[in-house]
Amino acid sequence: MNLLPFTRPDIDEETIAAVADVLRSGWLTTGPRCRELEAALSLRAEGRPVRLASSATAALEFALRIAGIQPGDEVITTSLSWVATSNVILAVGARPVFVDVDPETRLIDLGQVDAVVSGRTRAIIPVDLAGLPVDRDRLYELARRHGLRVIEDAAQSQGARWHGRELGSFGDLVAFSFHPNKNMTTGEGGCLVMNSEQEASQFEKLRLQGVVRCADGTYDCDVLGGKANLTDIAAAIGLGQLRRLDQSNLRRRDLARLYFSSLAGLPLGLPPADFENSNWHMFQVLIPAALAGQRGELMRLLRESGIATGVHYPAIHQTSLYRKLGLLTRPLPHTESVAARILTLPLFPAMQDADVERVTQALARVLSQLGAEEGQP
Repeated sequence: MNLLPFTRPDIDEETIAAVADVLRSGWLTTGPRCRELEAALSLRAEGRPVRLASSATAALEFALRIAGIQPGDEVITTSLSWVATSNVILAVGARPVFVDVDPETRLIDLGQVDAVVSGRTRAIIPVDLAGLPVDRDRLYELARRHGLRVIEDAAQSQGARWHGRELGSFGDLVAFSFHPNKNMTTGEGGCLVMNSEQEASQFEKLRLQGVVRCADGTYDCDVLGGKANLTDIAAAIGLGQLRRLDQSNLRRRDLARLYFSSLAGLPLGLPPADFENSNWHMFQVLIPAALAGQRGELMRLLRESGIATGVHYPAIHQTSLYRKLGLLTRPLPHTESVAARILTLPLFPAMQDADVERVTQALARVLSQLGAEEGQP
């Protein structure tokens, strides 16, 4: 039986040809294709400056540095994310402060933020899990009230919207990911949307060792940077992906609608049915609480049925590093419950409608085999 992956990038022949053109050109590193992709992304961001990096992780770390986050500062975020979200806070010497998630949206509970703001709090990093946007109105009202910088971890929400406006076209610092499992990819890569050319210039230095080129062919270095520039090979892929992003997101939305109708009778927690804002990066369900300890077995049985699934994500604060650091200052019951039960189902534009039914039938068999009862989880 052919295995249905939980995601798969879709690279068309035009994009493959564009990559071949770059390879033939002799200019493989950061160059004209990167500038073209940055301009195209800036256009979608209503003219705001956009700069590419080799990963969204690098973009997030540079965003923190641009925002002036220093050792000893505190940054509020969620533990229900890829570990990079909080690792970058540690990387600049700051302290992540975790807030629980809303059990319905699975996003950071903005209503709990006031209680953790301290005199050392300088920023907040919200995460758009699975492409569902955090409430931007409440987020920025809260940030203004406390004088916080906002670094949006929009790694999963390329093309998502907030009440008609595309993410990245407003707000503070916004980081997107172009990893192969995202709605658009450059192979590996990411970008940061910024507020000014001054910030963009700072980003350019940070992504290439802090170097500033001089007219006489030499260079200066006045800040400690890294090595995180993107290649033109990657940018050629990104240009092809960006051209098809809206079409791909519409297909994801259609598949998500099919999932809602197909899964309705199973004892699973479904995600919010947001067809206005979400880009449907992933379709995630919650398995019954009674089966939380058997999730690995459930995934194994699904794979034997030809269905690949994923876990996005284990709770960051429960990993060995964060336990050792002892950063948790308040209980996160909803985060831990969702992290223990979440399951990512196959969702990518090349899927067929029949694949949704195939996933549903396999889930029904496996849930029954493991003793799940009808009704809500």
